[in-house]
This record gives sequence, structure tokens and C-alpha cells, in this order.
Amino acid sequence: MKSTRHQAQHRTPTRVAVAVLAASLVAVAGCSASGTASSGSTDDAPAATSIDLVGFAVIQSVYEDLAAAFAETDEGAGVSLQGSFGASGAQSRAVIAGQDADLVALSLTPDVTNIVDAGLIDPTWADDDAKGIVSNSVVVLVVREGNPKDIRDWDDLVRPGVGIVTPDPGTSGAAKWNLLGAYSQALGDDDDTAAAEEYVGKFISNVVSWNDSGRTATDAFVKGTGDVLISYENEAIAARAAGVELEYIVPSTTFLIENPAAVTTDADPAAVAFLDFVRSDAGQQILIAHGFRSVSGVEPTVDVEGANDPSNPFPDVTAITVEDLGGWSTVNKELFDKENGLVTKLRG
Repeated sequence: MKSTRHQAQHRTPTRVAVAVLAASLVAVAGCSASGTASSGSTDDAPAATSIDLVGFAVIQSVYEDLAAAFAETDEGAGVSLQGSFGASGAQSRAVIAGQDADLVALSLTPDVTNIVDAGLIDPTWADDDAKGIVSNSVVVLVVREGNPKDIRDWDDLVRPGVGIVTPDPGTSGAAKWNLLGAYSQALGDDDDTAAAEEYVGKFISNVVSWNDSGRTATDAFVKGTGDVLISYENEAIAARAAGVELEYIVPSTTFLIENPAAVTTDADPAAVAFLDFVRSDAGQQILIAHGFRSVSGVEPTVDVEGANDPSNPFPDVTAITVEDLGGWSTVNKELFDKENGLVTKLRG
């Protein structure tokens, strides 16, 4: 696999109150609910519509906030969101098996592609400029408060006695991102696959807890399992914002996480409008407030609670991408194939 390095650039945001953000999002998005009600006639009230969302585990709170903001717009008036959240791969399979879904928001593109192959999402779903991606993050290393094992970068994870917590790549998209981060940084500038394979072998030998999703991995770590959690940057930020006592390190070289979303072929039209809202500047600001990096280059307008530096929450990083490694078809075959993939063989 060949890789090149990409610098993810983020400027320092303007510091304003969170309350101002909430008000500005409503203003940007459209008219308020009180404005709708001011007509004085129940005949003008929109018919209630419910969107069925099937999403990966860590996005529940942000999509609840997105739905609330969307409901304040003209297009979102009367629209509610019914969400099902879990491990990305399992969620993809559930939709294929018949679970109701107007919209899917999953951890990685192949989980959407599988639904496309089943005839349930239009093949052109990723034809926009962002290739169907609605949020970004990066792989980070989460440690206990005070960092008792002195973990600073990837090399520290493979020391004897370091217990790693990560999701299982058989069920979780987060797990694949984590293992891609481990593998790709070990390639180095010379694309040394032997060195990368050796590193991943040591990494896997130090895993003390494989979990079915990114969220359950976080829960296991918070409850005392292991010394370091491999996670999304946004997940670490969310945990800290919720008062969990932990620290996170953004490695000097890490992996760009790209989360896709798509409507199904028989989706309610409201789902299309909601997805457009998620992609809008207003929607991206809500994602940013929850610790996600914008796919459209939108800069934070508020401090991001839980970030290492709330006023400058997204440090510049050298980020390797799936495309750098040859794309998902190559990555899945070489690393995650259920019979011959490197990770499968190393796990035994």
C-alpha cells in the first residue's frame, strides 16, 4: 500500500458563548418554531413526519441536536427523528435485513456501499463534492487522568504491560479506523509493509478488550479496563465534556476518519431535506460543537467544551487517508478480509 501525508489545517476560532451559537443556528437555518405558531390557525400546522435514522453508536447525541435544530426550520417544521444506534457494520446489516430506514449515518463508506449493493440506496449517493461524507474526525489515544503509563505516541502502545482497548473490526467501523491508524503510521515515509505488519502484531497482542462498537469500547475503558483507549477525537471530547476524567493525545501522525450518510431509495422527502441540513454550515457547526471536524471547511464559532484547547479544538495533524492506502477495496482485502486479511491472521 502506498501512502502520502496530508496536513489538516484548522484556524483558531472566535470565542463566543454557546447560547449565541444556539441562537445563530436557528437564525441561519430558517424561521423559528414560535414564528410558525404565530399564524394563529391550526390549519396551517404542518403534518407530523418521522424520519427513521439508522446510525453508528457515537453519533446519537449530535444527531438529536441536529434534529432539534432542523425542526426549527421551514423545511423541518413538524419533522422528528426516530433513531437506532449501534455498531456500524451491524447497523448496515440490519438495514439490508429489513430494518426501517429513511437515512443511514454510518462510520465508514463500505457499510453504506453494502446497502447500495442490496438495492436500498441509489448508486449515485456519493456523487457530491464530499463523496457522501458528512463529518470528519481523527484517531486519538485516550489515557487515564495524569497519564500514568506516560503514553505519548504510537510507539508507546506496544510496550510490554500496556493494555489496549479498541472495538472489534468484525462489527465496528471505529475498529477499522483505529487499526488503520496503527498500521499506516508504522509504514513510515518508506512505506515499509514489513515494519507495519510487525507493529500491528505487537499492537494486537496488547489488546485486552475487543468491543462491539466505539461507544462500548469507551464504556469499558471508563469502567477501568486497560491503560489506553484507541478512539475518535470527537468521542474523547464528548466524554470529557460529560465530566469523564480522562486525557487524550492526538498523535503526530494519525488517520483521517470520514463518516458517510445517505438516504434510502424509498425515504420520506423530509430525510433528503434533513441530510441537506446536516451538510449545511448550520449543521456543520452543530457537529463541530460535538467535537467533529467539518467536511466543508467551516471554522468553529464557539469554544468546543471537552477539547484539549476549547478555543483551538482541532490541532493541525499529519493525517493519512484511506485513499492514500489504495481505497477501501484494497484496505478491506489486505487488512480486514475474514480469511486472509492481515488483522484476521494476526488475531488468530
